Amino acid sequence: MPFVNIKITGKATVAQKNEVIKQVTQTLETVLGKDPKLTHIVIDEVALENWGNCGISAADKEKK
Repeated sequence: MPFVNIKITGKATVAQKNEVIKQVTQTLETVLGKDPKLTHIVIDEVALENWGNCGISAADKEKK
């Protein structure tokens, strides 16, 4: 049973998230032969202040 956890910053629309879920599920089926009925996708939207890279939060990077 595949479980995929996708973390993104910012806000995605419901339509965008639905498309990501659809395409990731299809990719797992096509490439790995996984059953879509057993595939679980979770999308977590992380606030910019809770996401960091190179020692700087994404919120601070966005301000520059």
